[in-house]
Amino acid sequence: MIRPADHHPVRLRRSVLSVPADNRRALAKIKDLAMDAVIFDLEDAVAPERKAEARDALVRHLSACRPDGEAIIRINVAERGFDERDLAAALAAKPDAILLPKVEEPAAIRSALDWLSKNDAPESLRLWAMIETPRGVINAPAIAEIGRSSAARLDCLVVGLNDLRKETGVADLPGRPYLSHWLMQVLLAARASGLDAIDAVFNDFRNVEALEAECRQGRDMGFDGKMLIHPAQIEAANHSFGIDESALEEARAIIQAFGLPENADKGVINLGGRMVERLHLHEAQRLAAKADTIEKRKAKS
Repeated sequence: MIRPADHHPVRLRRSVLSVPADNRRALAKIKDLAMDAVIFDLEDAVAPERKAEARDALVRHLSACRPDGEAIIRINVAERGFDERDLAAALAAKPDAILLPKVEEPAAIRSALDWLSKNDAPESLRLWAMIETPRGVINAPAIAEIGRSSAARLDCLVVGLNDLRKETGVADLPGRPYLSHWLMQVLLAARASGLDAIDAVFNDFRNVEALEAECRQGRDMGFDGKMLIHPAQIEAANHSFGIDESALEEARAIIQAFGLPENADKGVINLGGRMVERLHLHEAQRLAAKADTIEKRKAKS
């Protein structure tokens, strides 16, 4: 049986830093930062009159300097679908993924897929979707469902609470009491289709204590990482969404046990008095792969 997650690349996404695509100083600093992924933002962080300049700057930057982790480009919404100038720039810049903003229904993903197909985008180019409107939250299961197809490219959902708060009037309170059920709704939709899910930004980047608390909350909810707006937030996200050593030890024991010849054809095995299924092997392999990525980065630094 092929699970919906089987065709998605295993990625480390504890810290996902958003950087304005037209900010040369911010772009230059990326190579010295320890985030897992970078969102090069052509959308909200760039003024309308600077969009063309930002596209050109981003293509030049990524042609000369690639981040150590994933490179994602967030594009703009156009009158119909997404801005084709942004999509063309993204193809030229060769990121790992394109982040589609304000996705409200599956048709938005399909329109991007059609454009990429018509323009011979490489199969390795993935899609992320931002869920940041009431309609997007309501339709999150249908949007995520597209990711069950290997041809759909969709790997990850990102929650955007700033726009969601603005459109609903929900107060920005510590602990996000009136937003947590929407966060869980998006998380559940992502997991049902084997997708990763990234928690929303924390705006007050100087409030380290509150940031750490929100990172822990996102981790306990089940998110893979957090979208960040400032380099000062990277350490907290990497720590909170890091890999627990006891969980990693257990994962490696599961992998080793299923690797024994006598267990090659078994769907369930006895591991230390506990029944372990192959679905646990799948998750153990993903966890171990993420741990290996962390170790390789430590060795390079």
